[in-house]
Amino acid sequence: MNVTIDKFSGFCWGVVRTVQIAEDQLAQRPAEGRRNVYVLGHIIHNPKEIERLAERGLETITVDDFPRLANSGAKVIIRAHGEPPETYRKAWEHGIEIVDATCPVVTKLQERVRKFWDQGYQVVIFGKKDHAEVLGVRGVVQDQCIVVKSVQDALDNVQLDRKTVLFSQTTMDRPTFLEIRDALKGRISELIVDTMEEIATEFHVKDTICGQVSGREAQLAAFAQRNDVIIFVAGRASSNGKVLFDVAHAANPRTYFVETKEEIDRVWLQGAENVGISGATSTPQWYMEEVREELLNY
Repeated sequence: MNVTIDKFSGFCWGVVRTVQIAEDQLAQRPAEGRRNVYVLGHIIHNPKEIERLAERGLETITVDDFPRLANSGAKVIIRAHGEPPETYRKAWEHGIEIVDATCPVVTKLQERVRKFWDQGYQVVIFGKKDHAEVLGVRGVVQDQCIVVKSVQDALDNVQLDRKTVLFSQTTMDRPTFLEIRDALKGRISELIVDTMEEIATEFHVKDTICGQVSGREAQLAAFAQRNDVIIFVAGRASSNGKVLFDVAHAANPRTYFVETKEEIDRVWLQGAENVGISGATSTPQWYMEEVREELLNY
């Protein structure tokens, strides 16, 4: 059995940057090893990488932990997903040093959303309402935005009687984003009072999906088709992991999602000569290598 790891899988540059920042901060700890480096929420949506960094001393906390860390010399890393402005204010109030590892793509999204909101636009976000990244974006506009996850959701909740702008969580799938765009444009056409008049509302569309997610889709589909079986490795909380798994599964129905190598079922491999391993942008390369070794031992 041939087992190949998708060469385009593994950490995106934003995750590489965040993990490197965490490792640098851990390396700078006092010689006596006093724990003073923390991360606000899981650093990435992958339990194996979280476990690796925890073994090096990185503790995961929430904002509720700020009072116990107050004025203690604590450094708190803001993960790639970003945080709302309120988090930074609370850290300052408690004398906590923030190490900002927000992905620049997410920072740019927050800036663009804030710009349109300041200009009085109704802000619509295609994404998951309680995803960490979306919570940060919601905080930028004081939660005065509409978060939608489907075409029907958008049609049911977005009133296009005012100027509106559509954005996306950076890890969502582009086909659905474009369907939502077209559905809202169709609804706007219904607001035309007369064919000789301008449409009744102003509507802007800003495709803020990360290119490293959407850019992988065609390549991943081709990789899935070249193999008899695909083992897709990702954390179950990974948004882009779900998107990319769906792409692989559509191209090859014998695609199986696992979070750990222990979940692999030998039955999946029956009759397979070529097995491919791929993963999310938060799946570490070292763990896919472990999955490969596991498969070669079958």
